[in-house]
Amino acid sequence: MESATGKDLLSIVKSTEFMKNYHDLQWRGSFADYLAVVDRNPRVCQTAFQRIYNMIMSFGSSEYTEYKKKITRYKFFDDPIDKGKDAVFGSDIHLMKLVNAFQSAARRYGTEKRILLLHGPVGSAKSTVVRMLKKGVEYYSRQPEGALYSFRWVKKDLNDTRNIFGTALEIPSPMHEEPLLLVPTAARKELLKEINKKLPEDEWIVIEGDLCPASRFIYRELLAHYNGEWEKVLNHVSVERIVLSEQDRIGIGTFQPKDEKNQDSTELTGDINYRKIAEYGSDSDPRAFNFDGEFNIANRGLIEFVEVLKLDVAFLYDLLGASQEHRIKPKKFAQTDIDEVIIGHTNEPEYRKLQSNDYMEALRDRTVKVDMPYITKLGEEVKIYEKDYGGDRVRGKHIAPHTLEMAAMWAILTRLEEPKKAQLTLLQKLKLYDGKTLPGFTEDNVKELRKEARREGMDGISPRYIQDKISNALVNAGNAGSINPFMVLNELESGLKHHPLIKNEEQRKRFIELLTIVKEEYEDIVKNEVQRAICADEEAITRLCSNYIDNVKAYTQKERVRNKFTGRDEEPDERLMRSIEDKIDIPESRKDDFRREIMNYIGALSLEGKQFNYRTNERLNKALELKLFEDQKDSIKLTSLVSSVVDRETQEKIDVVKARLIKNYGYNEQSATDVLNYVASIFARGDIKDRTPPQQQP
Repeated sequence: MESATGKDLLSIVKSTEFMKNYHDLQWRGSFADYLAVVDRNPRVCQTAFQRIYNMIMSFGSSEYTEYKKKITRYKFFDDPIDKGKDAVFGSDIHLMKLVNAFQSAARRYGTEKRILLLHGPVGSAKSTVVRMLKKGVEYYSRQPEGALYSFRWVKKDLNDTRNIFGTALEIPSPMHEEPLLLVPTAARKELLKEINKKLPEDEWIVIEGDLCPASRFIYRELLAHYNGEWEKVLNHVSVERIVLSEQDRIGIGTFQPKDEKNQDSTELTGDINYRKIAEYGSDSDPRAFNFDGEFNIANRGLIEFVEVLKLDVAFLYDLLGASQEHRIKPKKFAQTDIDEVIIGHTNEPEYRKLQSNDYMEALRDRTVKVDMPYITKLGEEVKIYEKDYGGDRVRGKHIAPHTLEMAAMWAILTRLEEPKKAQLTLLQKLKLYDGKTLPGFTEDNVKELRKEARREGMDGISPRYIQDKISNALVNAGNAGSINPFMVLNELESGLKHHPLIKNEEQRKRFIELLTIVKEEYEDIVKNEVQRAICADEEAITRLCSNYIDNVKAYTQKERVRNKFTGRDEEPDERLMRSIEDKIDIPESRKDDFRREIMNYIGALSLEGKQFNYRTNERLNKALELKLFEDQKDSIKLTSLVSSVVDRETQEKIDVVKARLIKNYGYNEQSATDVLNYVASIFARGDIKDRTPPQQQP
């Protein structure tokens, strides 16, 4: 196959979305041209909150019901922009609350005057959510439905306007302001009334506030120069499409705490440009001021406050006016209007300080707190590690089945509160949260479990710690082609000796005990998989099922069974039926009920024109597999794996089991051999107890 030429590579670059849309994104026109754009699509004037809410909704959503509660999953948080790179898992309820806050603010119900505060333990995806929002609003501003515009002042008459423009030919709006702010306040009401005719009432466009000091100065001077002829002032206005960009400092700002000696409020609201004082003659001339603080450049978009509550009190005061009044106070200038989303994130110790500080009551009152706890659903936690350690990311190493699952299971157990119900273990509680069912527990019971746990998900092990230890296991595996759950669990345990966030020795011991629970659960899982691989003979299990059903039918109908070998009618084989029913803990006193249930189930299927299949009844399926395994395990002699001599016939049978593990369960040659050796050692020491409650169903 021929390699790509330089022209081929160039064509790949030219075909990208950036190159295709470049000219659309460079649109420039007069103020009248912009009014025509507004007439066609009034949403170009939407506020920052409207823009972010509409951006999230543009990716669509889906609904599902959990514990009788309807939950909306917003597809935006799957990160379709970057193919799942920053996807957020297991936080649908909390993200719903965040999106509801955006919706409320977009409709001007009051939340637009608040600071959105994401609150949770370290590693709970707070920063990821904000990063997603910044990335999303930048992407959205490049799309036709998310287009937005600003303007720049253009010198027309080199002589008459020299004092206004100085040496510059063009002066961009320093805060990327909405062009409709150029419309006099008295005329805006009628203009907006006409514009909003095309929009639903809850999406009406609202233009409030005034131009920034620099644009206001130029506007005022031009208006005086033309004796109040507003249309002539507009001749100096060139409207342009803008793209929000954190890198270019347009519409997206980030502020984080630094050393008190090296940080002052000018980083938020801008500072004097001393080089321009000589040109304009005064440090109070707005043209000699850089409106480039984080609040300034974030206008029309959003500003992120990293660990917001670690900021000095002086900076927190700036947040009060910015949130409630949508105004900031640059040095030596009047209050300046802003239109932006203010979102911060903090951990729990810092939030507790805020709650206990009476002087910060005003800030607390202006804050909408959205909790972002750790994930407490096993399946969702596993997705985090599958994203980071999937086949595309980890090359040259095989991660054995259940490795990521066991690490995630331990992480979840550290975050759960002990159940108050005496008969319920912590592991069973984890499984209930993950959607499994247990006898005697309904959806209402699970809902009650969640309600009674006040701090669940706010403490425990961070996903970052798990990721670090999985990485260690991969590195320490050396030339080994595979890592297994024990390698990762051992890394997790050894790391607890130096874990900086463990509060005391008692907590460390508890976490080690939870690792023991996870190891026992893994033992049950792999024993079950090997059992299934051994008895995966479809014909044998179908024959066993047919024999059992024939005997149950005869028993319930008080008939005899025809022996296929002797041709004689015999009594139902009680020994066979009980040997199967014992595998799923059906007591002697309930055998009749269970057998009638089976026959009623088969009868109901027959009335619907459906055929009975043992796989549709999970408990019966498990019982048949365990019975077949018991019948076959001695012939396979799995325990011989732990000895140095294996006869050819046994080895062939073991190879068949290994092939089934590879094909059906995702093992490779090495990990299948490892798990067979491990399960063989269990059988060799006679430890065949099945700890998994047979009644559990996925």
